[in-house]
Amino acid sequence: MRSPISDAAVEAMLKREKNLFDQRNPNSKALAGKAARNWLRGVPMHWMVDWGTPFPLFVSRASGVDIIDADGNAYIDFCLGDTGAMFGHSPPAVVKALQAEGANGLTTMLPSEDAAEVGALLEDRFGLPFWQVTATASDANRAVLRWCRAITGRSKILVFNHCYHGCVDDTFVTADGGEVKMVGGLVGEPRDLTQFTKVVEFNDEAALEAALAPGDVACVLAEPVMTNIGMVLPAPGFLEKLRVLTEKSGTLLILDETHTLSSGPGGYARLAGLKPDGLVFGKPIAGGIPAAAYGFSADAAARIRDYLSRRGEGRSGIGTTLSGSRIQLALIKAVLREFFTEEAFVPLIDRARRLEKGIADVIIKHGVPWHVTRVGARVEFMCCPERPKNGFEASKVIHRPIDEAVHHFLLNRGVVITPFHNMMLICPATTDMHVETLISGLDRCLAELKS
Repeated sequence: MRSPISDAAVEAMLKREKNLFDQRNPNSKALAGKAARNWLRGVPMHWMVDWGTPFPLFVSRASGVDIIDADGNAYIDFCLGDTGAMFGHSPPAVVKALQAEGANGLTTMLPSEDAAEVGALLEDRFGLPFWQVTATASDANRAVLRWCRAITGRSKILVFNHCYHGCVDDTFVTADGGEVKMVGGLVGEPRDLTQFTKVVEFNDEAALEAALAPGDVACVLAEPVMTNIGMVLPAPGFLEKLRVLTEKSGTLLILDETHTLSSGPGGYARLAGLKPDGLVFGKPIAGGIPAAAYGFSADAAARIRDYLSRRGEGRSGIGTTLSGSRIQLALIKAVLREFFTEEAFVPLIDRARRLEKGIADVIIKHGVPWHVTRVGARVEFMCCPERPKNGFEASKVIHRPIDEAVHHFLLNRGVVITPFHNMMLICPATTDMHVETLISGLDRCLAELKS
């Protein structure tokens, strides 16, 4: 299907919206100039300039789904820190826990009284019995890869093409066009990562089976739904086949649920009845405070204990000083109790369905060759008619200029969606009015692009 949106229309909208952004945000512009004197790329973390705006938008405060910027402009936030604030900004349960526990010590490098309860809650929600806490999901993934290599005696891992597992070096390998190579933009990596990482396409059972057949892969590290290249859904039966093939080859299956925690109170794996050897997640698990967790099955944990009984002296390379801190456990407890329940997820998923249908209706109304996908409380649209089957297909159909034009249009009208892709989250503070505002904004945007 030919798109009714011309390149000229996209270029004109981007130019107009960037000028409008500049006019609306003089205080942010001034702050950007001051910050550039001391911060690399002008921001505390360089991803903060990846929104495509002429300068970063500086935030004054955020609560629930409401953001107020340095110029007093108000926004409805559907990005929610790219899942870091999945349950809203400063949700009351998290604020209460911070107020109650903050005065009692933040970190001691000793377990707190919450440790036993948090471990039990993690097992109850996610089904695995043994856990560890880290500061980020990237840290958790690094630790899991080390454990898997240690207990299997195998050096290789397997990931899916265009996967996302945080800033874990081993996963920055692609196989576009069949050529396995390191990601071109990877900074300062001296090793040839292709010697340790196999890459196949998501949903390709034959390629997966062939890659695992030699019996040299310690683990498959995978999202159950690919989420950082648009959303790529598993084909019917693929994840079940993944479990069968990993077991057959003696390969551990680790599911990274950092983005798919929005699927339900036990994540996607629990919802789909999957039985991984390990789970990893971070971002929202402590309400936005740096914390992540990884868990293992009883069998994998037994193998770890056996390995440790034979390990020599020296540092393990696993763990960081602030991991498992008192404040992390207090906040994880509050989040698991308050939000990881069936009752909490029902309204989130209902509103996500409403958003999904509303976007689909707008797509049909304007006759654009787009589609929309939903997984739990997570919704995303892509500027192509068919859902991609794998990461390579998804990478070829992403239309950056249109995405950027839509983002800018919505941002200037008080609606925030995720800058790296067109992802939107529903949180407990999201209302039907918020959803309708987003749908209406997208409708107006497409009307202008077509005209």
